[in-house]
Amino acid sequence: MDKKALEALLSEMSLEEKVMQLVQIPGSEYEADAEITGVTRGQADEKVKRLAGSTLGVWGSKRLKKIQENYMKEHPHHIPLMFMLDVIHGHKTVLPCPLGQGATFDPEAVKKGAAMQAKEASSDGVHATFSPMADLCRDARWGRIMESTGEDKYLNSCMATAMVEGYQGEDLKDPEHIAACVKHFAAYGAGEGGRDYNNTELSEHTLREHYLRAYGEAIKKNPAMVMTSFNTINGIPATGNTFLMKKILREEFGFKGVLISDWAAVGEMINHGFAEDQKDAAFKAMMAGVDIDMTSGCYSGYLEELVKSGEISEKMLDEAVLRVLNMKNDLGLFEDPFREIDMEEGASVTEESRKLARKTVAESLVLLENKAQALPLRKERNAFIGPFVNTKRLQSSWAFSGEDENTVTVFEAASEIYESGNIKFAEGCTMMDQDSVTARGVCHMENWQEENEKLLSEALEAAKWADTVILCLGEDSTQSGEATSKASLKLPAVQLKLLDELSKIGKRIVTLIFTGRPLELADVAKLSDAMLVCWLPGTEGGNGVMDVLSGKTSPSGRLPVSFPYTVGQEPLHYDMYSTGRPKPASGPSEYTSRYLDCENGALYPFGYGLSYTTFEYSGASLSKEKMTSGETLTASVKVRNTGDMKGDVTVQLYIRDITGSRVRPIRELAGFKKISLEPGSEEIVSFKISEEMLRFWTAEEKWDSEPGRFNVWLCDSSVDGETLEFRLD
Repeated sequence: MDKKALEALLSEMSLEEKVMQLVQIPGSEYEADAEITGVTRGQADEKVKRLAGSTLGVWGSKRLKKIQENYMKEHPHHIPLMFMLDVIHGHKTVLPCPLGQGATFDPEAVKKGAAMQAKEASSDGVHATFSPMADLCRDARWGRIMESTGEDKYLNSCMATAMVEGYQGEDLKDPEHIAACVKHFAAYGAGEGGRDYNNTELSEHTLREHYLRAYGEAIKKNPAMVMTSFNTINGIPATGNTFLMKKILREEFGFKGVLISDWAAVGEMINHGFAEDQKDAAFKAMMAGVDIDMTSGCYSGYLEELVKSGEISEKMLDEAVLRVLNMKNDLGLFEDPFREIDMEEGASVTEESRKLARKTVAESLVLLENKAQALPLRKERNAFIGPFVNTKRLQSSWAFSGEDENTVTVFEAASEIYESGNIKFAEGCTMMDQDSVTARGVCHMENWQEENEKLLSEALEAAKWADTVILCLGEDSTQSGEATSKASLKLPAVQLKLLDELSKIGKRIVTLIFTGRPLELADVAKLSDAMLVCWLPGTEGGNGVMDVLSGKTSPSGRLPVSFPYTVGQEPLHYDMYSTGRPKPASGPSEYTSRYLDCENGALYPFGYGLSYTTFEYSGASLSKEKMTSGETLTASVKVRNTGDMKGDVTVQLYIRDITGSRVRPIRELAGFKKISLEPGSEEIVSFKISEEMLRFWTAEEKWDSEPGRFNVWLCDSSVDGETLEFRLD
């Protein structure tokens, strides 16, 4: 449908029809077993069900075809319904959680993964996903850090951009792709105390310099949608924040697509104390530019009245409706409301999707410790112990359309590699402590103490038999994600007790950590000969993990987020400021910026990760010592594989602006390249540095670079490397 035809359609629609295009209701209004990701608000009346422009949380080719047919038959202008779903890190084939994908430092792999998700979801009738999440996350207490790709604005920008490209492809009309939604705009990851839905207090400098960057880069790829965030920013809810939504999103970032609220966020402005009632909330959301009200009922209840009274102009309403109609048109829904979905089969896990997922899992694993080369595993007696050894719940709470039956467990994968006489399994303990609180309520188990005594006894017997214990620990998938903020970052006490008891036997211990957030691992590391972060790896979790444990693949993942010594360091990030009294690297540190009882930095820093082989960096250099704004310079380093196994390494480029009109971080990631080297081989890795890469939000409130000296590091993580220097004139 061309622009004129869309405008003609708009002119024919009644006021009621227009308003209802801006209303989204849960899929449970059409299907009882639809997924609900927020608090239910009561049922919509028949008028809303008949005219609502979109729905969410329902999938399946047959049932969506039926819903669409019935809807279009009833709609006065036969406008198709849009189906949206939280396809966050997989639909049927579940990839590692986004934080794990961030650990790959491989945007191309992430793009391929998003394309695979889009293909599966679209074959099940889904038109749009609420992904990528471009929120900058520096606080491990916040459960939704799992849904991010980490603490760095540059890495997040690369990953969010890759996801938009993967989901949407080159043409949204392609039935194998779906619309992307960049979320949560803005600064949802900076909630006070790491608590979900909480207020965010950020200066405009910090907001622009750090938190807005990834959204802005992703929006350059023309995502169909952007979602508002739940939080207030400096006292104003994002969903009613005209500065964010109109000045920054629409004017500065040039976003032309559909702006949708998060679940019931329009109505929640009443709870914030920003809106008096639902009518006032509808007014303020519309004035801020929110096109679709997700499930709150404010638009369906009061927007028509606001337009009739003249408080909201019909011109403003028409602009919002036209954006929604344009999105439907871009998806090709007016020509084919069913987008060639397979009515018989729908989405399924395939050999091809498993291969991609397995490779991504292996790339995402981060080796934190490997004392005396405990890994890869030797061909001897191995006991796999722990609550994550044989569980199929290896995906996050944000992969609810995936099916547990498709998941390969660690023990299943290990059983394919080792002979039955050389492998044993023991659960060891329950996943959680008694009366643990999860996103789904309190976990209470009858005879919990007796059960754990029995499981521990079985684990100790298996450990005595074994040469190596592979201990699979971590957080349950219901303890990271939305509404799972935590004040403690320790593993469950019952799991720590299991580790402690096993360590007394004196066998080699390889500890695998399954998690959706950074955890306190100092005590775990002391009792482990090797430690590997496995995130929440998804469908091919077991196979991907065993590919690395067995030595088929050398680990290459890098931490996309800092792992603290203790929760008291949070929020924690590598790109901090020096302060006027920086703690010295050595020597007396009294009256400097420090903790008395802990290091300032991370136990395991951003960018860190070990390999089964070793790499030597040498000959780091800059092509020149000075450059002007119209020039570039080249930073280069030689990397050599000095070990005896092929391996991948991610060479990282960091830059520091030594002096500025605003103080600058001690270093910032400005580029990365992953290379693969055979034993004894070497490669020169180079990066171009341009003036544009040196710009920041200056004291004059604008994006600009400033003349002066800059440090450069070409290195293995955010805390190492030889310091180079150049000057911008």
